[in-house]
Amino acid sequence: MGAKGYPYVYGGYDTMIKELGERLVAKGVKVRVYNHRSLFKDRPRFVNGIECIYTPAIESKSLTQLTHTFFSMIHACFSDVDVIFVVNSGNGPFGLIPKLFGKPTAINVDGLEWLRPKWKGMGAKYFKWASKMATKFYDQIINDSDEMRRVYLDLFDKDSKVIAYGANPRESVDSQPIQKWNLESRGYYLIVGRLVPDNNADLIIEGFLKSDSKRKLVVVGDVPFQDEWANRLKNMKDERLLFTGYVTDPNELASLYSHCYAYFHGHEYGGTNPAMLKALGYGCAILALNTPFNQEMLQNGKHGWYFEKNAEAVKDLVEKSEREPEQLESLRANARAGLTKKYNWDYVTDQYLEVFQDLAKK
Repeated sequence: MGAKGYPYVYGGYDTMIKELGERLVAKGVKVRVYNHRSLFKDRPRFVNGIECIYTPAIESKSLTQLTHTFFSMIHACFSDVDVIFVVNSGNGPFGLIPKLFGKPTAINVDGLEWLRPKWKGMGAKYFKWASKMATKFYDQIINDSDEMRRVYLDLFDKDSKVIAYGANPRESVDSQPIQKWNLESRGYYLIVGRLVPDNNADLIIEGFLKSDSKRKLVVVGDVPFQDEWANRLKNMKDERLLFTGYVTDPNELASLYSHCYAYFHGHEYGGTNPAMLKALGYGCAILALNTPFNQEMLQNGKHGWYFEKNAEAVKDLVEKSEREPEQLESLRANARAGLTKKYNWDYVTDQYLEVFQDLAKK
């Protein structure tokens, strides 16, 4: 519980529930997923062997996710499940409920939510407190990177098990879908992600437009609500800028990744990032913001180049990329080698299953 549901795939957690759930079912595990009732017009009880429970929520920007987990937790505690697995550190306080019922629990806490600009004031305080409560109430804390494990040790004095997020690499992808936007293979740079300040699309756009590149910058993503910051970006006028909005067709998205000249990754807070794994899996040349998380994923520069958090650094990196096409081709050729065993979904599933079996024994 804690994601939007199954087989709904919108974000990283939803993808993990799908990849993990289907593999666990194939191994003979009974899997139940708690779905956000309002997101599902059709509500079959079983989908691909996974049991789906459709629980309600108080529908508002700040309460939907938390109230959905609360109602789901109550339902699960009155059922015969052996282990409860929760995603998102915001659900930390709810770990108290299964403790009262003697139900074993694990939580994947994800990134540094309290540092994200969207959670100002009380929101930031809540996420930091909730993350601390997760370390008190849940039997097993799971982080998806070594750097996040270090953060939890330093901040909360709590060790966690590191299980990375998986990837689905693809060797060859047709370029035909990108013609929808009049794009040519290697004719554009790419950004993929929600249009929120902590992904730094504004910084990348500003630096790119200062450069002398003749290529386009394609921005894939949006926000599901009216937002002044996102609207300011989308209203920028430059013939080199292209905003596609959400791209939900997996073949179109794969084509956009596979045929970009380079992929910009400006995500600032968090562990293993799904968009970065996609970029590695599709063989992109990666230009990433210099953070400890991105250093870990790109093996300290082995599988990408870095820029500092200012527009001038972005401009310089774009111009370096234009001057050194052979170096970018080398990054593309070696990208999939960055997907080591820990990013394999089958290996990820085996690690989770081991955690669940140990908890069930207790």
